[in-house]
Amino acid sequence: MHHASHPDIIKRLKRAHGHLASVIAMIEGGRACVDLAQQLHAVESAITNAKRELIQDHMEHCLGDGLGESGKDAKGALTEFKALAKYL
Repeated sequence: MHHASHPDIIKRLKRAHGHLASVIAMIEGGRACVDLAQQLHAVESAITNAKRELIQDHMEHCLGDGLGESGKDAKGALTEFKALAKYL
């Protein structure tokens, strides 16, 4: 299933991928640990933001708008929400 938010999420993940490749190069180049920690924090934030956007979009469109349309009942939506909650 493709959502309108997926292109933005892909951009975020590609950015995180680039940051991670830079961190690896920095480690191989012997850069200072403070610089490495800062860049790893940026990677972590980018991935966290991508995950948050994906989950929020899913909750809004698949659980909120999708009730009834996709044959999903309230109990099914609640079960799916509980499964998603562990990733929040």
